[in-house]
Amino acid sequence: MYKNLLSVGGLTLVSRASGFLRDIGIGAVLGTGLLADAFFVAFKLPNHFRAIFGEGAFNMAYVPCYSQVLHKEGAGEARLFASRIAAIMLITQLVLLALALFFMPVLVDLLAPGFRDEPQKFDTAITLSRITFPYLLLITLVTLQSSTLNAHGRFVAAAFSPVLMNLAILAFLACAFLFPNSAVAACTGILVSGVLQLALTSYDAYRAGILETAAMPKLTSNIKHFFTTLGPAIIGSAGTQISIFADTIIGSLLPTGGLSSIYYADRIYQLPLGVIGNASSTVLLPEMSRLLALGEEAKAFHAQNRTMAISLALAAPFVVALIMLPDVIIRAVFQRGAFHASATHESAQVLMAYGFGLIAMVLQPPVLGSFRARADTQTPMVVALISVAVNVALKLVLFRPLGAMGIAFGTSAGAWIALILLTWIAWRQDSLKPDVFFAKTAGCVTLAAFILCIVASVAPGPILAATSHLPHFGYETGLLLICVLGGVAYALVLLAAMRMSGITLPLRLPRR
Repeated sequence: MYKNLLSVGGLTLVSRASGFLRDIGIGAVLGTGLLADAFFVAFKLPNHFRAIFGEGAFNMAYVPCYSQVLHKEGAGEARLFASRIAAIMLITQLVLLALALFFMPVLVDLLAPGFRDEPQKFDTAITLSRITFPYLLLITLVTLQSSTLNAHGRFVAAAFSPVLMNLAILAFLACAFLFPNSAVAACTGILVSGVLQLALTSYDAYRAGILETAAMPKLTSNIKHFFTTLGPAIIGSAGTQISIFADTIIGSLLPTGGLSSIYYADRIYQLPLGVIGNASSTVLLPEMSRLLALGEEAKAFHAQNRTMAISLALAAPFVVALIMLPDVIIRAVFQRGAFHASATHESAQVLMAYGFGLIAMVLQPPVLGSFRARADTQTPMVVALISVAVNVALKLVLFRPLGAMGIAFGTSAGAWIALILLTWIAWRQDSLKPDVFFAKTAGCVTLAAFILCIVASVAPGPILAATSHLPHFGYETGLLLICVLGGVAYALVLLAAMRMSGITLPLRLPRR
C-alpha cells in the first residue's frame, strides 16, 4: 500500500507542478481582470458538477460496491457491473449536458450573481461555460475507469491524467492568437484535455482487461445497492460543493479581481491538499474495502493509522509555509505580466486563511475511510451538511469586513468542524482506532513544526535580501532556498524525535 501511496503522491505532485505552470501562464496572460473572472467561473462550473456526480459521490459508492462484487462474484460479474454503471452514467450525462447548454445563462446567474451588474462579464462567462461544460461528460467516464483501475491496484494512468489537462491548457494558451481571445483558447484546451484523459484511462483499462463493454442498463441487486449507497453520497458531496459554490457566488459580489484572488490562492492550497489528501484517499479506500471484504479488520485499521500519520507529517510544513510566508509564495509564483503587486497582497491574505484549515482537510480522507470502506455514505452526508451550514454562514458574515480572506476563513472553519464530527462518530462506532504509532507521530510532528516556525520567522529576511541582487529569478530563488532550508530543518527534527520516541515508519503492510 505504501508503494502505491508514494506512487500516487508522486504523480499527483507532477500534476500539481504542471498545474502551477498552467496557473502561472493563466496569471501572466489573464491577470485578475474581467476576462479572468469570467474564465474561472467557466472553469469551475463543470468541476463543481464533477465533484458531486463524479469523483466525490461516485467514488464513495462505487469502489466498495465494485470491490465486493469482484471478490465475491468474480471478475466477469465485476466487469458487467462496471459496464452497466457506465451506460447509466453516459445517458444521464448526455441529458445533463443538453439541459446545461440550453440553460447556461441561468447556471451562470446562479453561480456568479454579481456578474449580472456587468453585462460584458456575464455574456463572456456564458460563452466560455458552453465551451467547458462538455468536459464534465468526458471526465465522469474517466472517473469511472479510474475507480475501476484503482480497485485492481492500477493507479498510474488515473493519477497522471490531470497532467494532460494542464499541458493542453498551456498548449492552447500558446496558440491563443488563433482564437477570439486567450480565455476561449484556455477553455478549448480544457475540453480537448477531457478527450485525452479518457483515451489514456481507456487504454490502461483495455490493457488490464477491465474496459467496459456495451451493456444495457439493468437494475440488478448490485446496481440497486450501488444507487442506495450513491444517494446519500451525492447529498454529502453536494454539501461540500455548496461550500465551494458559495466561494464563487459570494466572490462574484466582491469588486473585480476578488474572485480571481480566491482562485490563485486556492491553486497554491491545492498543492499539498491534492498530493497528500488525494493520494491517501485514492489508495486507502480500495485497500480498506478489500481488507474489510476479506474480514481482516485489524489490517484495515493498521493501514488507516499509518496513512493518517504520513498525511499529518507531510502536511505540517505546508501549514507553516502558508500561514507564515503567504506573500513570499504568491509573489514568487504569480507576480509577473498582468499579475501586479496589489493582486499579490490580496491573494496572500486568502492563502493564509486557507492555511488554517489544511490539516483538517488532509486528515479528512483517511478518517472518511472508516465510513466509505463500509459503504456508509449516510454519516458523511449528515456531517457534510452540518459543516457546510456553518461554513456558508461564516462566509456570509465575514466576506464584507474581510473580503476574499473572510470567504477562505469560512472554508477552514467548516473543514475543522467536519473533521471533529467525523472523528468523534467513527470513534464512538469503533470504526476508528488511533494507535500509539499515530499518537507518537503527532507529537513528533508538533515539535518539528514548532522548530520550522522559528526558521520561517528568521530565515526569509536575509535570504531574500541576498537573492534580490540576482539579475533574473531572484525572488523565486529566494523562495526555493527558504523551502530547502525549512524542509531540511523540519525533516531532521522530525526524524530525530521519532527515533527518540522509538517509532519507525513501516514501508509496507504485512503480506496479504
